Amino acid sequence: MKLLVGILLCSLVLGVSSQRWLTFLKEAGQGTRDMWRAYSDMREANYKNSDKYFHARGNYDAAQRGPGGAWAAKVISDAREKSQRITDLFKFGDSGHGAEDSKADQAANEWGRSGKDPNHFRPAGLPDKY
Repeated sequence: MKLLVGILLCSLVLGVSSQRWLTFLKEAGQGTRDMWRAYSDMREANYKNSDKYFHARGNYDAAQRGPGGAWAAKVISDAREKSQRITDLFKFGDSGHGAEDSKADQAANEWGRSGKDPNHFRPAGLPDKY
């Protein structure tokens, strides 16, 4: 646990560069909420083939907050994909199950963080609410 906290703090210090701390932390908090909102919407929508859209949208919204939001989106996205790979390893062994999906998720994450339109991944028929 101490190692994880240390890594997180080092990442935060390195990610801030010349940004003021309070601004960066505010953006990171807002970006975290954006990621949570996209996740909650994905669960609520429960719509087939919409996963990549919600990945891209959450990252896009968070990155629009500024460097702190982009940092939060990257940390959250990477942690989610790594934890999913670990659980897949326990469920399916070293079969490669989910590796392609994880790569596609990360591509959608990067797409959104880079400022590209998340609607590129929007499935036909997904309600306008999302």
